[in-house]
Amino acid sequence: MLQWQDIETVLLDMDGTLLDLHFDNQFWIHHLPKRYAELNQLPPAQVQQQMAAKYQAMQGQLDWYCFDFWERELNLELMPLKQELAHLIKIRPSVIDFLTALKQSHCKVILLTNSHRKGLQMKFALTDIEQYFDQVISSHDYGYCKEQQAFWQAAETALEFKPEQSLFIDDSLAVLQAAQTYGIAHLIAVNQPDSQQPVRQINQFNALTHFDELTRDLKNSLAHANS
Repeated sequence: MLQWQDIETVLLDMDGTLLDLHFDNQFWIHHLPKRYAELNQLPPAQVQQQMAAKYQAMQGQLDWYCFDFWERELNLELMPLKQELAHLIKIRPSVIDFLTALKQSHCKVILLTNSHRKGLQMKFALTDIEQYFDQVISSHDYGYCKEQQAFWQAAETALEFKPEQSLFIDDSLAVLQAAQTYGIAHLIAVNQPDSQQPVRQINQFNALTHFDELTRDLKNSLAHANS
């Protein structure tokens, strides 16, 4: 149970939190290696193995999330390939109800994503969720990804939120741990970011599968404040 009167700022991740991570997993793990192999006439299994190793080596670095980096690395354009899977981009269940309640609350609502701006705009065009945020920040704006303390320092300076009065929701445990280290007081993990994967057992943080319960608590707090 959150004490909503103590929260001034709600910081939200996008992929795996507000949007189903199935699209991103399918694209990076399966579709991109497959299409790269086809375009370069290489064995698909070999390409998938090589790219998986590259992904693992780069986790927690800004370039992992950078379209420009991967386009240079692979010598191809990502956006046309992403459009081939655009039908998989979906808002997670009960997210819109939660965002609507937040918009009616006293809280400032900020999107904090590691997504590159090109991917961000594509997803906004298909989901129309941009309207619910007071501000939208890509980690590429600061030159640091959310796993790094420098990102949080830059975000607090630019956005002027108070860590002790902020709620942050993300599906990445590494990112949540970085936020916890920085001093963000209220942290919630999403335990099923990919709808096609099992629910994860998470012990380090409070976790949710859907936003229903959080939305009910927020609506009750709003009703109490207005009574």
